[in-house]
Amino acid sequence: MAEEHPLVVAGDDVLLDEILRVAAAAGCEVERAPDLAAARGRWARAPLVVLDEEAARTPSKLLRRNKVLLVCKGAPTPLTWERAFNTGSEKVLSLPDEEGDLIGAFADVVDGPARDDGVVIGVIGGRGGAGASVLAAAVAYRAEKSGSGGLLVDCDPLGGGIDVLLAAERDRGPRWPELDLGGRVSMTALSEALPRKRYATGALSFVSYGREGRGPDPAAIEGVLHAGRRAGRTVVCDLPRYFGAETATVLGLADLVVVVVPAELRACAAARQVLARLEPQATRIGVAVRTPSPAGLDPREIADAVGAPLIASMGRERSLSAALDRGEFVLKHRGQLASAAADVLAAAHGNPAGVPR
Repeated sequence: MAEEHPLVVAGDDVLLDEILRVAAAAGCEVERAPDLAAARGRWARAPLVVLDEEAARTPSKLLRRNKVLLVCKGAPTPLTWERAFNTGSEKVLSLPDEEGDLIGAFADVVDGPARDDGVVIGVIGGRGGAGASVLAAAVAYRAEKSGSGGLLVDCDPLGGGIDVLLAAERDRGPRWPELDLGGRVSMTALSEALPRKRYATGALSFVSYGREGRGPDPAAIEGVLHAGRRAGRTVVCDLPRYFGAETATVLGLADLVVVVVPAELRACAAARQVLARLEPQATRIGVAVRTPSPAGLDPREIADAVGAPLIASMGRERSLSAALDRGEFVLKHRGQLASAAADVLAAAHGNPAGVPR
């Protein structure tokens, strides 16, 4: 059976162009009809019907149905509301002011019903050079490999670009300067646009800063995070150690924020300062400890000193450090980093692991 697309019934060519542009922005294919009479054969089957006022002028005997939107230019008039009632429209959207709502309606068709298993994870260093970017990439990769789907989002304009860490800086696709988003976005359309780091077992979609460090506004970050969560993805955000509007947006949406802390005294002191900034904004915070400790401290002692629950620990992987220096990101299936990434995923989904390694 052929896939059914939203039906656009519009007699105003200017408004029709606007509706088609919005549908394209959501990555949604549509069918078109010039009037309600021509729409009769597809009226009941379409997952969504979008009318303009010109099409709604003509009285219709079509059966009432759900998910009918009436689009108008400028503020709706009493006549607009009358036409909305006569056509059974559940909502009137005024363009351009409510363009975001129309994008959302098309995106709902593309993505299907929202899933409830998507999560947003923020990863931040307790001090500079703690390894937060590496852990963030590992968590996203592990989520992708598990089948739930991962999305790695670079939120650090001074990090040099997460694509460099992935050895994907030459891969084609938009970075934050070119990724122009506002409001609701379809994960399907976003996945098609984003670059992907390919591995033997799959490919990880990512959003990276470019070399110039110009990034998104909070609305763009929010759109990406909502799209990923709604599609059931694990969205992992590599966060900077300073707190601007972009970081606040992630913290407000994150299901879990992980503070990466090397097992060192000064790192604990620095991480406590980071934690003090996180606590008013983040819902759940956990600590991932990098061992070994020069003083022989246990990971739980480090977490206690920082003041947040321990959710993961990871030892040094010499082969990983060498690979990163060569511009390669390779995650060993049974390595310390992979195990820590699995523990973070379990904690984010409410299933914390037992005693960390």
